[in-house]
Amino acid sequence: MKAGATCSQMKPTTKKAAKRLNAAIAPAVQNFKPPEELTVAEWADKHRRLSPETSAEAGPWRTSRTPYLLEPMEAFTDPKIHKIVMVAASQVGKSELELNIIAYIIDQDPGSILFVHPTVDDARKFSRLRVAPMIRDSKVLRAKVSDIKTRDSGNTILQKSFPGGMLTITGSNSASALASTPARYIIGDERDRWAISAGTEGDPWALAEARQTTFYNAKAVEVSTPTIKGASNIENSYYKGTQERWCHQCPECGEYGEIIFDRIHYKHTVKKVHGKKVYTIDGPITWACPNCGCIIPEETMRRQPAKWIADNPEAYATGVRSFWLNAFSSPWTPWEKIVLEFLQAKDSPQELKVVYNTKLGELWEDRGGTIDEDTMLARREDYGTNADGSPVELPEGVLVLTCGVDTQDNRLEYEVVGHGYYGETWGIKKGYIMGKPDTDDVWRQLDDVIDHVYRFKDSQRGLRISITCVDSGGHYTQEVYLRCRERKNKRVFAIKGKGGDGIPFVTPPSKVKIMVDQQVIGKCWLYTFGVDAGKETIMSNVRVQEPGAKYCHFPRGEFYGYDSYYFNGLLSEKLELTQTKRGNSWAWVKIPGHERNEALDCRNYALGGFRIINPDMEAVERRLRNLPERPQPKKATAQRQRRTNAAAQLFDEW
Repeated sequence: MKAGATCSQMKPTTKKAAKRLNAAIAPAVQNFKPPEELTVAEWADKHRRLSPETSAEAGPWRTSRTPYLLEPMEAFTDPKIHKIVMVAASQVGKSELELNIIAYIIDQDPGSILFVHPTVDDARKFSRLRVAPMIRDSKVLRAKVSDIKTRDSGNTILQKSFPGGMLTITGSNSASALASTPARYIIGDERDRWAISAGTEGDPWALAEARQTTFYNAKAVEVSTPTIKGASNIENSYYKGTQERWCHQCPECGEYGEIIFDRIHYKHTVKKVHGKKVYTIDGPITWACPNCGCIIPEETMRRQPAKWIADNPEAYATGVRSFWLNAFSSPWTPWEKIVLEFLQAKDSPQELKVVYNTKLGELWEDRGGTIDEDTMLARREDYGTNADGSPVELPEGVLVLTCGVDTQDNRLEYEVVGHGYYGETWGIKKGYIMGKPDTDDVWRQLDDVIDHVYRFKDSQRGLRISITCVDSGGHYTQEVYLRCRERKNKRVFAIKGKGGDGIPFVTPPSKVKIMVDQQVIGKCWLYTFGVDAGKETIMSNVRVQEPGAKYCHFPRGEFYGYDSYYFNGLLSEKLELTQTKRGNSWAWVKIPGHERNEALDCRNYALGGFRIINPDMEAVERRLRNLPERPQPKKATAQRQRRTNAAAQLFDEW
């Protein structure tokens, strides 16, 4: 309006002008509408859509599909609750809980959000694969969070701005993000995998919580699968809260009880297919009620009412609700699948730990104790005596021989190991060859071990070593490369051990250069062994008490070399929980009083060699005992021939 103008001089607003004005104002004010009176669950049922690339059941969110998530979501809008803890197995919807809470905050109760993952890489992946599709597929969120491709949107992969707040997604290893971002809301994903320290700044969770000090209405959400008993951060948080378990009502007695693995009943059969155990579940899988003892089938229990029952309800007054959930309640995981995964993993501590954490939703405890050398010495056995009075070299049951060699500055230590069906092993010969590994005499003596024909008691049958694995670490790496290349026709290979959890025991070989006087004189095949995986297998096997699958036999007598020195070395290490900057992890450490571990290394390399050749044990036995070849279907024979030819070509290249 011009200065001095009166109301009578102003032109009336036309309907067209008003319409244009309303159209211009509407986008600016729509974000300031008062929030709906909704809980997180109600909001999700009304507005959330599951994205097709992240969900097997794309479409509108239905809390009724996962009723166990209702109360954790409701707890977020409870003014008396400032922290929610969720300990859960994989694939039960715990990530959807986090996403629903984030979406609710953006739309209904805006404020700054700090969403912390184990690493920054995890954060980027979650943002791209889970957060971005959720925003895209929800109309109300899409209206408040601009696409990162939009000019001047102010949004990136790790930061999403919206009216009234900002979502910051980061990793527990990012000290700068944790220490500098004020946040009303903190959400911690996979808490047990967090780094011990964010750089040099200290505990990441403490750093994150420090960002909430100025907010009277702050809330925190801590989520994780459980890991190791006594070293789990989420376990500690859970016990500070209400300690609620998802319990089902027994149709017989009416009491509520938690469905846990120890109360699951099933029958199964096992058969061997190419030396591998294959399990089959026979009949229905049932649950035993802890109150009345009645056996209830799965399909019945899935229809029963269920609810959260708190072991520590008094913690509600402190503002912390904690929940613990396993996979038996998941609508996407049949009980049979859980049981089969357990059966397949039960003989491997490494695999069993994963099943306990991710499926059974339980903390892992090392259930095997340390075996001492006196016990092992006492259980040695007599392999027998030949007619001439000499000791029998090979007991019945041995089908394949492998040799592991550890390289020291002044000697080679070796062990020849016999392998039978289903992981059963026999110690055949343990010894050492004195001398520096760069001398011809040392390797000629090793040739004597490799070339020797080891005989059974009847002396008419015998075996040569099928593969020898020589450690290339230490000060004689190039010498080992050279000597192994010279013996490639004997299947003598250089290996390199690599420690660390999750590294495969054996990986395909690579070619490495052989250097002499700083000149490349050729190449050698080198295998990398995940030695931690091998050690877990060995320690698991020595605990087997009865001859048969996975049992370790050791001979009695000086001829064989299995004395107290050997067992002191074999049992020289134990798995121990250690703290690193990346978090708690298990590592193999020396046991006091066991300074030498060459025996363990030799056994490890011999076992790795067996994994490399992966022999057809039935075919080996038929040839050894001069049994007729098993007839094969024509097609299968052709396929096997092609595999054999391919293997022969590769061996020729070696």
